[in-house]
Amino acid sequence: MRFGKVTVKSRADFNGSKHLKWSNVSFGTNNLGNPFATLHLPLAKTAEAGEIQKVHISEHKDICPLEALLNLAKVVPAGLNDPLFSWHDKKGDLRPIVCKAALKRINSITTAWGWGTSFGHSFHIGGTSHYMSLGKDPEIIHIAGCWKSLAYQTYLRAFELVVMRHMNTNPANCPPRPLGWA
Repeated sequence: MRFGKVTVKSRADFNGSKHLKWSNVSFGTNNLGNPFATLHLPLAKTAEAGEIQKVHISEHKDICPLEALLNLAKVVPAGLNDPLFSWHDKKGDLRPIVCKAALKRINSITTAWGWGTSFGHSFHIGGTSHYMSLGKDPEIIHIAGCWKSLAYQTYLRAFELVVMRHMNTNPANCPPRPLGWA
């Protein structure tokens, strides 16, 4: 999921037909009784016209996105048509999270912990890897992902190596990369 799906460029940019709102979230339990949430993306680059893509969120032990989402609902009460990722200002008005401000805050925390900085790329690697797995041309991936650089190829090469290592896959046995893939 791209960081732009959960943030906006400015406070006035929130558009419920493009950005996640609380009505795009459903909670449930699976057949084993484990809780989950589903985000119904109002707009996704890898979706066909009219198709709603879903992101499923499940419990994790240490850093749990499901617990974070449930906590957000308690900490920032909002209506069904309000931005999913938002906050209340000093006046109590609900504000959508602005991308630059959010990344600045995230980077201040991760830098203080010695983890380095983020540029938001990790939030849309999924769509890029989806296109790659379908054998799409790298230039199309570059354009569709709105990448301003070739950084996505670096991320995907690292991802590819991790997958091969953990699946005990020999690179020679992997399907060939699409033409033009560096």
